[in-house]
Amino acid sequence: MIQPGMSGTSGTAVAADPAPPAERLPRRRGIELSLIVVAVLLCVYGYCAVGLAKHGTVPPGAAGYGAGLGVLALVAHVAVRLRAPYADPLLLPIAVLLNGLGLVLIYRLDLETPADHAAPIQLVWSTLGVAFFIVVVLCLRDHRVLQRYTYVSVVGALALLVLPIFFPAVNGARIWIRIAGFSIQPGEFAKVLLAVFFAGYLAANRNALAYSGRQIWRFRRLQLPTGRVLGPIVAIWLLSVLVLVLERDLGTSLLFFGLFVILLYVATGRTGWIAVGLLLACVGALAVGRLEPHVHSRVEDWLDPFASITAGQGPNQLAQSLFAFAAGGMLGTGLGLGHSVLIGFAAKSDFILATAGEELGLTGLSAVFLLYALLVERGYRAGLALRDPFGRLLAVGLASIVALQVFVIAGGVTGLIPLTGMAMPFLAQGGSSVVTNWIIVALLIRISDCARGQYDGTPAP
Repeated sequence: MIQPGMSGTSGTAVAADPAPPAERLPRRRGIELSLIVVAVLLCVYGYCAVGLAKHGTVPPGAAGYGAGLGVLALVAHVAVRLRAPYADPLLLPIAVLLNGLGLVLIYRLDLETPADHAAPIQLVWSTLGVAFFIVVVLCLRDHRVLQRYTYVSVVGALALLVLPIFFPAVNGARIWIRIAGFSIQPGEFAKVLLAVFFAGYLAANRNALAYSGRQIWRFRRLQLPTGRVLGPIVAIWLLSVLVLVLERDLGTSLLFFGLFVILLYVATGRTGWIAVGLLLACVGALAVGRLEPHVHSRVEDWLDPFASITAGQGPNQLAQSLFAFAAGGMLGTGLGLGHSVLIGFAAKSDFILATAGEELGLTGLSAVFLLYALLVERGYRAGLALRDPFGRLLAVGLASIVALQVFVIAGGVTGLIPLTGMAMPFLAQGGSSVVTNWIIVALLIRISDCARGQYDGTPAP
């Protein structure tokens, strides 16, 4: 009788058929390099367009600006090619284009304020951000290592949030640390650490959060987990928000709240958390808007942005922003030909979006928003492709940080919601912000590399 796997003539074992080789996924690093070249050329074109509009000649530093941005992008690309060969090819070019466009807009506003040149400093911070990007891509071989530091991350985040309390307030808020002429906003780095904590804690307790607890009356979707499971993460979130409220950094507190609700929904799959989050956000916004004078004034400006004009005091920042958007029209006035500098010092921070709207028009502004949307979408896609819950939650959390910032800032500048005073990712002047956003992109690249690399027949690095 012939045994399975044996030859009927010789009785010797027949070797099993070798498994078919796994399909090799395309690495697409050539596509990434091509898109980076296009992004750098677009930024150099914008830089030259500003000089031609203001002085009639190409700026003398155009070649240096293009070379500097190109070298930074090329070094970052080499790091991705060496350590994250399967990473999404769109993430790095989008970051380069947004960062370069931000430098162009800041340089354009510098020409209106000769005593305050922010573009060179922003270029230094961008270089530092790319350096952090390279360190993360080269040194972090597996994003799952971060799950070991779940509680270390939350301790570090809370320490960073508390630190500015001991320094003087700037423009009514205690969110900066000023030392030897340099200013750092620790809350920007705390965003990444809190995203790691939320992802690690929710990944470890997702089953208890989703399938245990008490049902609220007749609403099955609002079944609350036990206090032993939900209590620690709620306590950390409330503590961080309380610190931010004391520092009058309401924009970041809103961001943390949105991040907490989104990750809780993704971890449990219960849509009721979205309803609870929206309800609590409305109640909190109503209370803070009535009790905090600084916020109350912003709410009043939002309800009637032209009240200061009616009172004979001239337009405020929000009114000037709306005028800038109206002047831009569909195609814009052209780079260097707008007047958004009338908004004041805020034009280089959250209101830099008004400069983009005036000089690039609705068409250009829509393109900028599409870049942000594509960046967020690729982050979500990387998370959905992962097999481990921690990586999935971390990718969603990091992408949501960018999405929430863009929504809050764009909504405030356009009059959709009250102003919050945050920095537009990559575009606005702010060293801590640009460094943090480069770190976020590096983590998303690492996660996307693991997501695609796990399907080519080799384990994720």
